[in-house]
This record gives sequence, C-alpha cells and structure tokens, in this order.
Amino acid sequence: MTGADPGGTDSVAVDGKAARGSRHGQTPAAHLLAAMTGDGRTVTQLRVPDKTNEITCFAALLAPFDLTGVTVTADALHTQRAHARFLVEDKKAHYLLVVKTNQPGLHRRLRSLPWKDVTTRRYDRETGHGRKETRVTRALTITELALDFPHAVQASASCATAPTSRPARAAARPSTRSPT
Repeated sequence: MTGADPGGTDSVAVDGKAARGSRHGQTPAAHLLAAMTGDGRTVTQLRVPDKTNEITCFAALLAPFDLTGVTVTADALHTQRAHARFLVEDKKAHYLLVVKTNQPGLHRRLRSLPWKDVTTRRYDRETGHGRKETRVTRALTITELALDFPHAVQASASCATAPTSRPARAAARPSTRSPT
C-alpha cells in the first residue's frame, strides 16, 4: 500500500535502493528512496534524480508528512547534521541514525564513550541463515558529553556474534529518544 499516513505510527524507516533491471544501455538504474512504517506500509517513495544522491532527497521525501513524535530511522548515508535538524526542529520527530566511518569525527567520538561502564545490556538471540546469533545492545545518555551532533541525547552500541563468524564491530547511533 502506497501513501499510508505515518501519523500514529511509532517509526518510519527511510532507505534507498536501485531498482533491479531498470538500467538500459547508458541509462543508469532507477534509484528510489522510500519511507515505510514499522509495520511495513509504504508512506512514500521518489526517484532520486540522476547525477545526485539520496542525501539531496531526504527532506523532500518526508516534508509533506506530520512526523510529530515519530522516530525516523535511516542508514549511515543519512547521518547528516542537516537531516537531524530537519527532523527535530521542522518535523518534531525523533531520529535513530547509524554512524560509520563516513562521519570520522563523530564515529571516533562515539567509539571513545565509556561503553565498558554500561552495566545494563539487552540480549537478543535468534537463529537464521544456518547460524545462531546473539546481539548485545547498550545505551548511554550523552547530553553532557559534547557529542557535536544536533539534538543527540542518547547513543547505543550494538554488537552481533555468531559461532560461525567473527564478531561484528559496534556501530553507535545517536538518538533523540529520551533515555528510559
């Protein structure tokens, strides 16, 4: 279903994908940016213009919608200060953004937080793709830590381990969600 109203939902996920099979000769594949609710309803999508990227379309994708109180999630490409300001200041939303090395200063600062001092952790165990995986998530309130990212008040780190693979590196995510 396309055109679902995100009002009343807890979360909206934003992600982009190249449409498989849409490349023809010298014409690049169609790249689509979409927003979906946590229960799988498509809110909206748009085609990212050629010779640009998802970053330039993020605000236009979400601008028409009332996102008050909704948590918007997105991958590391959208961990942009302008996106955080747009979500919190203009849309009155919360955000959960992945931080990777595309934001080296922020990534370094998050990795230097006192993760070893976090005693409360959430463990999720699941089996899939022929292996058992355990994901450990920790969260820190960061309001006093001068993170230098707009409206970030909490950071979480997640690490997945599986007996058949090496542990994944922790990825910290700034969040505007108030700590619980």
